[in-house]
Amino acid sequence: MKVFVIGFGQAGGKIADMFMKFEKERRMGCIVRALAINTARSDLKGLEHIPMEDRLLIGEAIAKGHGIGANNELGARVAMEEIHTIQSAIDKKGTHLVDAFLIIAGLGGGTGSGGAPVLARRLKMLYDEPVYGLGILPAREEGSLYALNAARSLKTFVKEVDNLFLFDNDAWKRSGESVKSAYEDINMEIVRRFSILFGAGESNEVGQMVVDAAEIIETLRGGGISTIGYAAEEVSEEYDGGGGGFLKIFGRKKKTSIETIDGVTRILSLTKRAIVGRLTIPCDVSTAERALIIVAGPPEHLSRKGVESAKLRIEELIRGTEVRGGDFPIPKSRHVATLVLFSGVSDIPRVKELQEMAVSAQEQLKEISEEKRREYEELLESRDEIKPLF
Repeated sequence: MKVFVIGFGQAGGKIADMFMKFEKERRMGCIVRALAINTARSDLKGLEHIPMEDRLLIGEAIAKGHGIGANNELGARVAMEEIHTIQSAIDKKGTHLVDAFLIIAGLGGGTGSGGAPVLARRLKMLYDEPVYGLGILPAREEGSLYALNAARSLKTFVKEVDNLFLFDNDAWKRSGESVKSAYEDINMEIVRRFSILFGAGESNEVGQMVVDAAEIIETLRGGGISTIGYAAEEVSEEYDGGGGGFLKIFGRKKKTSIETIDGVTRILSLTKRAIVGRLTIPCDVSTAERALIIVAGPPEHLSRKGVESAKLRIEELIRGTEVRGGDFPIPKSRHVATLVLFSGVSDIPRVKELQEMAVSAQEQLKEISEEKRREYEELLESRDEIKPLF
């Protein structure tokens, strides 16, 4: 699947930048266009892999290039005012090779949180290709303002895209890890998963069960929220450092004696681990309407029967009946990995928690505003003999 990636705001721009880095190094063939949009000039300058001409600064009249301070209402307004400028930048890149758009944004901030839903609406009006969103939820430690922003943005974003992927920072940040290190690792986990999902049908090696763009589009049809699970096993202690190696693509994993297990059992085991392990957004996957499984690795370790068996297991698990799947052959690799996409999930505890935090934050802000107004009136009205200027 050939994707036009658009990073909106600081978090979105960094992830889009890492998509470009991954594409340059691995040549997966799935990221054909990339654009970074921001109201902060410094954030755009900090990117390394998206060319300067593909970094778009918006809202200069309001933000003066310094960002908008986590005000997502202002972020939405800026995006609306500059939507034609954004559209021109997208048209300049060209869309004739594109199978889908992916808009990436941190939902807790201002620029991406407010602007991403605006852009999604515009793209859906102008293009027949599906428009997907990837929303990054803020960590609990980021506070009530970011929770309120995320809840409001999520409620809007999910209605404007054809499907919304969520990634929960809280579920992935390790205790004691620095913020910079944590987010670099998290961003790589995001890029790794989506590169497998979008790259499966772009491989030069033809698989037994090809997963093309149509399979992904059909799985994501119907809207809602989606999550992705992933697991990998090393199949050999030796590693050929060639460019197609899985260690380069998926990262080094703990060595195991998985070589003694037959292909079907291995794929079923990896599928179970992908489901019960860390999902991009933890949820009850049994509520999913559709699912897609991709098994990637060296061709000789990819079992058609294993993929079919895994599909049946997932079909028994979810409430829907549509489960698609296929393989992603990567010659000279030393890992077998499974990726499972669950589309249309509805039981998501973190989203419910965010909504509760947002309601509480709104009530608290209203109380504080009313209290400050009363205090202000009492302060200035204590001396009636003082006349105002006009």
